[in-house]
Amino acid sequence: MSWTFVLALAACAYGLKLLGAVIIGQREMPLVMQRCLLLIPAALLAGLIAKDTFTTGQSYAIDARAAGLAVAVLATRRKLPFVVVIIAGVGTTAVIRLFV
Repeated sequence: MSWTFVLALAACAYGLKLLGAVIIGQREMPLVMQRCLLLIPAALLAGLIAKDTFTTGQSYAIDARAAGLAVAVLATRRKLPFVVVIIAGVGTTAVIRLFV
């Protein structure tokens, strides 16, 4: 992959965003669409986490990452601070990998 290709892709992505702003302009989106758009980042992040947690290469895998995710989910449900959630999840994964 060349730098020219990367820069061309970046220019296309920026151009599409700019084109959307120019076409839509100052028009208001329907309230239903606004609420849906607010949920997209969370859905994408959840999908990426699930894919990276339960797959290895081209196959499914349940390993220490799944336990780390479970501990992080429990810490989140208990409304612990974000740093504690991350440390608990990573620590659980590291300890399980240490002994397995």
